[in-house]
Amino acid sequence: MADKLAVDGGKPVRDTFLPYGKQSISDADIKLVEEVLRSDWITTGPVLRKFENEFAQYTGSKFAVAVSSGTSALHLAMLAAGLKKGHEAITTPFSFAATSNSVIYTGAKPVFSDIEAITYNLDPKKAGELINDRTKAIVPVDYAGHPCAIDEFRDMCEDDDLVFIQDACHSVSAKYKGRRMGGLSDMTCFSFHPVKNMTTGEGGMVTTNNEEYYERLLMLRNHGINKDGVKRFGSDGGWYYEMQELGFNYRMTDIQAALGLGQLRKLEQFHQRRKGVVAVYDKELSGIEGVAIPFVSDDVEHGWHLFTLLFDKDYFSVDRGTIFKALRAENIGVNVHYIPIHHHPYYQDKFGDMRGQYLTTEKIASQILTIPLHHTMSAQDVQDTIEAVKKVTDHYRTR
Repeated sequence: MADKLAVDGGKPVRDTFLPYGKQSISDADIKLVEEVLRSDWITTGPVLRKFENEFAQYTGSKFAVAVSSGTSALHLAMLAAGLKKGHEAITTPFSFAATSNSVIYTGAKPVFSDIEAITYNLDPKKAGELINDRTKAIVPVDYAGHPCAIDEFRDMCEDDDLVFIQDACHSVSAKYKGRRMGGLSDMTCFSFHPVKNMTTGEGGMVTTNNEEYYERLLMLRNHGINKDGVKRFGSDGGWYYEMQELGFNYRMTDIQAALGLGQLRKLEQFHQRRKGVVAVYDKELSGIEGVAIPFVSDDVEHGWHLFTLLFDKDYFSVDRGTIFKALRAENIGVNVHYIPIHHHPYYQDKFGDMRGQYLTTEKIASQILTIPLHHTMSAQDVQDTIEAVKKVTDHYRTR
């Protein structure tokens, strides 16, 4: 089937499918997990605390709270910030739906603002124009691993008494002006899904320097109860506890935390491999007419969760959808990040048809493709991807 779909009618570039993202699990990771499985604590125990402490140290934040997913990290951050019905949070329409969904979970309303044309991140100037008496938080996303305009958003939030919640689910290994993500906003949220730069299977983390937020996050992830498992069930634990508000079971297991420890300790190695792949992509793909590679600001170190290409429709005889199918036929696992959130039927039903309101988002979303980038890629995987991109763009180019 793939042979018949290849643009030149012949064999695809690859015989096997290359996914856009993939985890890397070592024997050392498995040993850490096995040690937990053979121990007395397999959830919400000492290994979880060790993971939280090491992650806080890595990010330069005072506190870290491990949770069951990146989505639960975002949800708890919104709750800790006090979002509720009648409030608004300004965020980007160019993200996975979890970002704005987490605002809705609290009863508040997500207010979308357009993105920057070069970084694809939330535009701070446009976001600032939407602040009103109902605004409670600003929630930018570090798209693809490029940190958002942190200084501008932090100043904006301080000036208007807003909570700055950074969605850093793409940027765990990134830096902004020499500092890692995690201690630069009121709360920073991370994801450890398998396609991310490090994984715990499913899982997430919220970091903060605010002890009040920290204590509330701990309570909210555990049903709103004021004692965690170690305090209740350990040798010095007591029987009494209180449920002080309605919380959730968003706990991470020690099994996941053990995997997280192994991954965190190799994160810099993973990051350097991703940077190596990106360097080859930059060299080989930057000269293709009608195709734009990612922009990187001078004051950041990109986290490289994703590597995207932008296809200028004026240079090709077909749309992005056809290019997507052609690259898939070459067994290159391209993807689209993202369908704008306001295009989804749920958002149109709930908030009305907003299509056409965010012109930069609409344009970028119609032309963008993600090509494979992960730290398990071989040199041949990288060359196959480059060959396929050149093959498909040459076939469909009109100029």
